[in-house]
Amino acid sequence: MTEHITTPFGAESTAAQVVAGIDLTGKRAVVTGGASGIGVETARALASAGAEVTLAVRDTGAGRRVADEIGGDVRVARLDLADQASVAAFVAGWDGPLHILVNNAGVMAAPETRTPEGWELQFATNHLGHFALTKGLHRFLALEGVRVVSVSSSAHLMSPVVFEDIHYTDRPYDPWTAYGQSKTANVLFAVEATKRWAADGITVNALMPGGIDTNLQRHVDDGQLRAMRERAAADGYRLKTPQQGAATSVLLATSPLLEGVGGRYFEDCGEALPSRGETLIRGVAAYALDPEAATRLWEVTEETLAR
Repeated sequence: MTEHITTPFGAESTAAQVVAGIDLTGKRAVVTGGASGIGVETARALASAGAEVTLAVRDTGAGRRVADEIGGDVRVARLDLADQASVAAFVAGWDGPLHILVNNAGVMAAPETRTPEGWELQFATNHLGHFALTKGLHRFLALEGVRVVSVSSSAHLMSPVVFEDIHYTDRPYDPWTAYGQSKTANVLFAVEATKRWAADGITVNALMPGGIDTNLQRHVDDGQLRAMRERAAADGYRLKTPQQGAATSVLLATSPLLEGVGGRYFEDCGEALPSRGETLIRGVAAYALDPEAATRLWEVTEETLAR
């Protein structure tokens, strides 16, 4: 591991500031969940730099409204990450090179829900769906300097991937630990994908965007939200705007400062420091960067998707 990475940007930087001066003309990008929250601002920043951007979204009507509002070369395609047939259809419909993939969509703290396969919804959406999408698009990504961005969360500090019972078949379901392990999986994916695909010119990094008021919180009641914000404020953490929340994603997707860098976890536009267990807001857990766990997760995921 090389030295800890810092950049001139920070917690208050916006996506527009991060991408300023970067020319993405001729580059093609996909942003999952690009019709709401930080996905919109990620797509806006990439398009503003000249990229062709595809919003991969469940609600194509909302996607088209966002595309019209952003302007530029912004396209819309349907993608439901909880539905493997939808993921396969998106992959089958893609043609030509892909230079930037931002795995941004997600579901948080959902009540216990299972896919038709019996998979826990948050793990199925946040990890399995994005894994299948990225692996399916790999043949289009195999170009020098390709960036894959995995939007994780500080909630990864709530739980490692519990390999013995990923889908809560033998333990009581908890919406937050379920979300946490899915976000840990997002980091482990970045670790293992970078190891496997670096020779193809692909790097994958994960990030915590920050606390932002978006539709992601739709399953969280007002009392929980209030308590979360009070804890964050006590730790000196302030809510971000969607433009600030998208900044780290855009940094990882575009910045020349991160050329060749992969398998890491960032927050506030810099590489995160190791968590010391003092807060669930900052830092990265050692288990999220564990190469053995990353390899195990990859193998388990391939087995799960092959059934």
